Amino acid sequence: MGKHGQIVVGPAGSGKSTYCSNMVKHCEAVKRRVAVVNLDPAAEVFDYEPVIDIRELISLEDAMESMGLGPNGGLVYCLEYLVENMDWFMEKIDDYADDYLIFDCPGQIELYTHLPIMRTVIRNLQRVGYNLCAVYMMDSILITDASRFMAGVLMSLSVMAQLEIPHISVLSKCDLVRNKRALDAFLDPSTDALLAALNDESHEDQRPLNEAMAELIENYSMVSFKPLDVTDEESIGDLLLAIDMCTQYGEDVEPNDPDEGKPDDAAGPDGIGIE
Repeated sequence: MGKHGQIVVGPAGSGKSTYCSNMVKHCEAVKRRVAVVNLDPAAEVFDYEPVIDIRELISLEDAMESMGLGPNGGLVYCLEYLVENMDWFMEKIDDYADDYLIFDCPGQIELYTHLPIMRTVIRNLQRVGYNLCAVYMMDSILITDASRFMAGVLMSLSVMAQLEIPHISVLSKCDLVRNKRALDAFLDPSTDALLAALNDESHEDQRPLNEAMAELIENYSMVSFKPLDVTDEESIGDLLLAIDMCTQYGEDVEPNDPDEGKPDDAAGPDGIGIE
C-alpha cells in the first residue's frame, strides 16, 4: 500500500490534539496501523504517544532561552530549525513507512498562511511518496455570527492556497453546540445567505468588501465544513472516509485472489477447480 497521512492544522485551541487522539483510537479500532508525529515544539501534554516528536530536536523553551525570543518568534525558529535538519526528520519518518501518519501541527497560523515552512515539510514528504490531506480545524464557536464565520473561512482558504494539497475544513467541537439548527445552517450555507447576514452586521460602507469576500469563497467552493463530534464514532468515521477519498487511500491495494488459501485438493491436476 502507498504512503498516506493527514496534516492537522488550525489556530491554537481549535481542537487539533484532541482530534488526533480520537482519530488514532478510531484507526486502531478499524485495524489501521497509525502513528502520530508531533510537530508542535510547545506541546506539553498528549492524549497519545507520538512516535516522532520535534521536541527531540528542539523545544520552544530551549529556543526562547538560547535565542532570546518570545513565544511566537520561538515557534517560527523551531520550525525553521526543523527544515534545516530535514535529513533527521525524514530518517525518522522512514521508520514508519508502513503506518498511516497523522501530523499534529502547532497553532501559530502564520506557519500555514504566509510562511513557506510547512509547505517545505510537505514537499519533502511528497518526495518520498506520501499522499497527504490538510485537515483544517475551525472551532464551532465561530458560528455565533456571520463575520466571525467569514474570518474563519478566509483563513481556511489562505491555508489551502499556501499548502497546495487536498484540503478538508472541519468544524470542531460540534458536541458542545447546543443549537443544532444553527450548526446545520453553517455547515453548508448559501453564499447569498452568508452575504445577507454579513450586510446586516456591518456598516453600509462595508458592503462592497462583503460582496468581494463572498464571491471569493464561492469561486473556491470553500463554504463547506465537515462536522466533528469526538464523542460520536460515526462522526469520526465519516470524516476519515472523506480524508481517504482525498488521498485515494486503499485504491492501490491489490485485489485478493479468490483461490488463495484454498487447500490443494480443491483443484484438479491442471489447477482447475473440481465441482
